[in-house]
Amino acid sequence: MADNRKPPKLPVEGKRNILITSALPYVNNVPHLGNIIGCVLSADVFARYCRIRGYNTIYMCGTDEYGTATETKAMEENCSPKEICDKYYAIHKEVYNWFNISFDEFGRTSCPQQTEVCQEIFKKIFDNKWLSENTMQQLYCDTCERFLADRLVEGNCPTPGCEYDSARGDQCEKCGKLLNPTELKNPRCKVCQKTPRIRDTDHLFLELPLLKDKLEKYISEMSVVGGWSQNAIQTTNSWLREGLKPRCITRDLKWGVPVPHEKYKDKVFYVWFDAPIGYVSITSCYTRDWEKWWKNPENVELYQFMGKDNVPFHTVMFPSTLLGTGENWTLMKTISVTEYLNYESGKFSKSKGIGVFGNDVKDTNIPVEVWRYYLLTNRPEVSDTLFTWPDLQAKLNSELLNNLGNFINRVLSFIAKPAGQGYDSIIPSIPDDVSGDSHDLTKKLADKVAAYIDQYIEAMEKVKLKQGLRTAMSISSEGNAYLQEAQFWKLYKENKSHCSIVMKTAVGIVYLLACLLEPFIPSFTHEVFNQLNLPAEIHVSLCDDKGDVDRVKIPWDIISSGHKIGTPKPLFKELKDEEVEFYRNKFAGSQADRIVRAEVEAENVAEQLKKTKVSGVLSRSSISNECSRLRRRKSKSEDEGHVESLMKMQMPDLSILEHCTLESRDFVYGNGKKKSAKSSNEAKNKAATEPDITITRLDIRVGLITKAQKHPDADALYVEEIDVGEEQTRTVVSGLVKYIPLDEMQNRKVCVLCNLKPQSMRGIKSQAMVLAASNDDHSKVELVEPPSSATVGERVTFPGYEGNPDELLNPKKKVWETLQVDLHSNEDLVACYKDVPLTTSAGVCKVSSIRCGSIK
Repeated sequence: MADNRKPPKLPVEGKRNILITSALPYVNNVPHLGNIIGCVLSADVFARYCRIRGYNTIYMCGTDEYGTATETKAMEENCSPKEICDKYYAIHKEVYNWFNISFDEFGRTSCPQQTEVCQEIFKKIFDNKWLSENTMQQLYCDTCERFLADRLVEGNCPTPGCEYDSARGDQCEKCGKLLNPTELKNPRCKVCQKTPRIRDTDHLFLELPLLKDKLEKYISEMSVVGGWSQNAIQTTNSWLREGLKPRCITRDLKWGVPVPHEKYKDKVFYVWFDAPIGYVSITSCYTRDWEKWWKNPENVELYQFMGKDNVPFHTVMFPSTLLGTGENWTLMKTISVTEYLNYESGKFSKSKGIGVFGNDVKDTNIPVEVWRYYLLTNRPEVSDTLFTWPDLQAKLNSELLNNLGNFINRVLSFIAKPAGQGYDSIIPSIPDDVSGDSHDLTKKLADKVAAYIDQYIEAMEKVKLKQGLRTAMSISSEGNAYLQEAQFWKLYKENKSHCSIVMKTAVGIVYLLACLLEPFIPSFTHEVFNQLNLPAEIHVSLCDDKGDVDRVKIPWDIISSGHKIGTPKPLFKELKDEEVEFYRNKFAGSQADRIVRAEVEAENVAEQLKKTKVSGVLSRSSISNECSRLRRRKSKSEDEGHVESLMKMQMPDLSILEHCTLESRDFVYGNGKKKSAKSSNEAKNKAATEPDITITRLDIRVGLITKAQKHPDADALYVEEIDVGEEQTRTVVSGLVKYIPLDEMQNRKVCVLCNLKPQSMRGIKSQAMVLAASNDDHSKVELVEPPSSATVGERVTFPGYEGNPDELLNPKKKVWETLQVDLHSNEDLVACYKDVPLTTSAGVCKVSSIRCGSIK
């Protein structure tokens, strides 16, 4: 995200003018990898692709800074909302800079331009009579002199049998029931703890029903022309089917864009109304001629990138707002939507600190191009995908190192060899007795490459980024096969003419790969062009006007004979098993869990040190400072070795340290707060008594779905009521909408995992999990079904395994995650743990048609 200011680009008549936005990340926390792939990274890839194609392109983004969440975060950190925004804006900017995100402008919605543009749009829709007024009842705190947002109210849950005394104004965390603040018993202001009162408050509403015809016309036309992703179409149609309702656009807050109306001057705009307008205001920060981009639909194409939870705001709300002005706005042509990227066995969560965050990746030894490549190969385009450390390792070692890196290094290293062994770093000339068209193996490769280039362009034009990346990597595989079949090392000795055409073609493929992969892994591209001794800013181009696409389809003619290449060196480094294990442990659980683990481990070390006679010891501060200095260096493995040496020089008998993480060593020497010896001993005893992880610890029962319905706030989720043999049914949320019709979910027996920790899913607490099997690419999912005569509530057993289930699985112990990898359907469609069937009193549990599927 280089901040090198260039003159702003404006639309050019006769050229493709592409305006790209990505959903504005909220500024109350650090972005995690799911946030990054969901919007900014995906948009960056497409922006970079458009630029190398020669399209006149700008990419606008920034932080979403107004609203309740910012005010709440400011209270937590005892500072002003502006200070919170300043702090996290800087963090976001630093993270995106590290990821090489190429914004043309990265702005903020708290800027003066946002107020100006937002208020001007409001005045237009107000004058056009698309707004209405309505009175609502909200809780008001006389002490704080403010209406209280949902999250600023706590009280007793009104649900019979629950009555939890710290239920929030939007939901009770204990029973999971969705609430309105006025429903709470004994409500209290979270800030001053005083009792608020119910008070009427007037608000403005955007009359979506009156704009329905204009909106539906836009959606029906543009969703086809723009090739909207299927998940965007489904979500939008769902909103339209349910009927559009007036939407409140004002809030009783202080932190936001003020409403320019005398009656509502003490209110601000609701964040859903003003945040999308941020795209426009940030463009106005980029250029005073912003209207040439945003009010020019004949010459500008608008592409927008986001996660699936943002879809209705961009396909319904924002277009309705712009249509309501009556002006000729550039409305979205294409929307690219991602599902969720999950972490290991659960969901990335900013609020719970679960997963790998943007500022974490800088502290690993893994380069940015590896992170970008892995996230993009794992981009959740049609269904949720999973981040796992072993998968990242496999993609780095097999795809980047052994395929791409190996091909490029073999080619350039051979050319760089001295004369008599290679070409002394000079691109060879092709003798008159041979040509690319006459050399069968080379002609065959060129035909394949030409087809791949066409497929790459077709995929990228349709914003099918993962397919475009796969296609580019296929060219690398073809290059490796070409080298093997040509046996260039033999040709060099036996047929110099044929060797010249092979190596000149191969180095052309190196050049081509660097161009095709620039949108995905730009730092890799710049390194390859450095090794080719060519300026990347001139050569990275696939512009039709310049004939670039036709040129790169003739690989032996791409780089001129006689050109001298630079110094070849390996492009990627192997990620080893012990490093993977280190990172898995380092980032396991929540951020709070990680601190506790480091403390306990450090205390164990400290206890050992007390028993060890140490002489000539360095001061705590000296060791701590040295460890901290080393930790900032790039190579984690070097750091640990150096720390070992440093400590062992001064402390001869510290072999115990060989088994500790670097963090806990730092902790021992003054970088953390110590726990008592009692706490340490308790932790040891607890670990010693922890039972083995066996399948009997899972409480899997036969359940009967008594009712199933769509989740009110998530199109991909069902909410089921399931009888598992208890007094009351359990509420279960399942992501099965895409795979199983609603009518097939009714009155159906299923296998239910009953002792997972309850978890809120889009506002509803799920109290169990329905087991289902999926095929390899997750395109098909089926329920695991017990026999029809199985007794509801009976426990599913595993013959040969004895033991009682945990009352509640401790998520920190990863019991379910450890066992799940061995749950599968076999060739006979029987659900099994390893080779043992899931068994009931009426027989074994089965799936309908998925053989050798994974069960989870």
